[in-house]
Amino acid sequence: MSISAAQVKELRERTGAGMLDCKNALVETDGDIEKAVVLLREKGLSKAAKKSGRIAAEGLVDAYIHGGRIGVLIEVNSETDFVAKTDEFKDFVRDMAMQVAASSPKYVSREDVPEEEVEREKEILIHQVVNEGKPKHIAEKIVEGRLEKFYEQICLLDQPFIREPSIKVQDLLNEKIAKIGENIKIRRFERYEVGEGLEKREENFADEVAKQMNM
Repeated sequence: MSISAAQVKELRERTGAGMLDCKNALVETDGDIEKAVVLLREKGLSKAAKKSGRIAAEGLVDAYIHGGRIGVLIEVNSETDFVAKTDEFKDFVRDMAMQVAASSPKYVSREDVPEEEVEREKEILIHQVVNEGKPKHIAEKIVEGRLEKFYEQICLLDQPFIREPSIKVQDLLNEKIAKIGENIKIRRFERYEVGEGLEKREENFADEVAKQMNM
């Protein structure tokens, strides 16, 4: 199929890989940007992939409070203190704190999710599919797709970026790594909400945070 310059440009900006590598990846994936990003990472051609093994022990701890109702503490690491002091890095850390406030993930990545929690969710999804009377030959694909939604809900890196829902947080992270030139890792976070775990009137604080981010 024909691959446009705009597609190559977008893939290059997201991965930092060379133009020819980007074009070849798009050809191999029939122009699917998301699959091309994964392919480049698997081949180690993405700058983000090459830097991901480097030690990142500097960085920032940031706090974000929304309306006195939701609070987030987050640690994001860089390789050097110099990068940690840049406005771009600080802005990224703040965006991640607001992302956690708005989207309420439980884990940074799917690798952090306990295996027993994944298996429990799989069992629930399998029962759902069976109860819906879906044919057996497509049941596994349905469960697989719903499991991806499960990860999207609970894993920060799998969530759509609240400022630009067309990309995931992992994609944004890869862009920052390629642009800044250092490995960056979202190490951990804690999210607090007033009255959490107590019976209370429901309010959509996530929408409030999202609106503030889009101001």
